[in-house]
Amino acid sequence: MSRKLFWLSDEQWARIEPHLPKDVRGVERADDRRVISGIVHVLRCGCGWCDCPEAYGPPTTIYNRFVRWARRGIWENLFRELAGNGRSTDAQMIDSTHVKAHRSLWVTHKGHSVIHGGPMFGASPA
Repeated sequence: MSRKLFWLSDEQWARIEPHLPKDVRGVERADDRRVISGIVHVLRCGCGWCDCPEAYGPPTTIYNRFVRWARRGIWENLFRELAGNGRSTDAQMIDSTHVKAHRSLWVTHKGHSVIHGGPMFGASPA
């Protein structure tokens, strides 16, 4: 089974790389481009960190980098720097809303559940 993996393009990497932290202490970090591509892959597909494909490196490395950089505010700073080229740096929004419903939940046009037989989602009884 072939998975479609996400990899940062050369153009994307050229915009991101200058904003990454350079204060490496101790052991040298794993390849930033590979790890960040893995983080984006997990966030885009919604899989668990432990299900991250091996091509990105160990799942613990991917997860730890995400969490540590989140605590340090690196992701927020990176987003602000990249979004700063846009209209406003005061307020930026990302809409990643999606709704999951169990495939066996059918609702009629009047808001009644076909499976459960009663009003659903605050619909008034007909």
